[in-house]
Amino acid sequence: MARVVQIDRTGGPEVIQLVDLDLADPGAGEVRVRMTAIGVNFIDTYHRSGLYPVELPSGLGSEFAGVVEALGDGVTGLAVGDRVATYGPGLGAYASHRNVAASSLFRLPDWFDDETAAAVMLKGCTTEYLVERCGKVQAGWTVLVHAAAGGMGQLLCGWLKAIGATVIGSVSTEEKAAVARAAGADHVILHREQDIAARVRELTGGAGVPVVIDGVGGSTWQASLASTARRGLIISYGNAGGPVEGVNLATLNQHGSLFVTRPKLYDYYATPVEREQGVARLFAMLQSGALRTEIGSRRSLEEVADVHRALEAGETIGSTILIP
Repeated sequence: MARVVQIDRTGGPEVIQLVDLDLADPGAGEVRVRMTAIGVNFIDTYHRSGLYPVELPSGLGSEFAGVVEALGDGVTGLAVGDRVATYGPGLGAYASHRNVAASSLFRLPDWFDDETAAAVMLKGCTTEYLVERCGKVQAGWTVLVHAAAGGMGQLLCGWLKAIGATVIGSVSTEEKAAVARAAGADHVILHREQDIAARVRELTGGAGVPVVIDGVGGSTWQASLASTARRGLIISYGNAGGPVEGVNLATLNQHGSLFVTRPKLYDYYATPVEREQGVARLFAMLQSGALRTEIGSRRSLEEVADVHRALEAGETIGSTILIP
């Protein structure tokens, strides 16, 4: 029997249900995993709300750490008792047990604890591809990171700092400013009190930044445009402040022949080699201490609706994990 979070319609947190299901034996190429910790990410709210359509009924969540309990036919390279983790892509991580494709799992090294793995696999791999594969950020560059105190924001600040970039973080409160600085931000802008673009231009001698990494979306789009240097890149990877809509391409010309991309992880981790290289890079950054993740909240499966409300209200600091 598995305890599983499901939705049979899209909408607000009230559509979330917790049900008990009989779990079949794992099929060919699958393993059954007992979850020990589950990552919560903003993209989970997009699946629940319908912003990112899913086939209904659907599970939620893609990131977890756990222990292999059973193997399906044809599975090699894993054994019962192995500690494993994944960032996805399949949904259904919000559960006590789950059958999952063995090819989506990574064995955890002894030094890597389950809670950190659940908090960092998706966000960490996303950080890796945003900074290194998409942004191609170089030492000495200055990068603007919106929502710098969130789970993703802290990882971005730490990763950028570790490779020698200067980090400007935007946050909403003094409390979050302290978190962003601790994570690696060199300069912090309180966006409720300061004009983001004006401050960025001041900090960069009027030039702007070559790369903006924007997980907020609609509410920061104008600030991102106005903060980016000539021929710079805006990486718009999230919608926490609403989707970016109605973009006139001439705007990019008017702000300095800018580039804009709306990337997703699975286009940068599309092959087994890309997946293995990205995860290996993440593990190396974590083991070296160059990157760390803050677990801001540990909640139960029964509290998922409240977790989504807090996430959407911007009330979380660091990563939130669920403990089945």
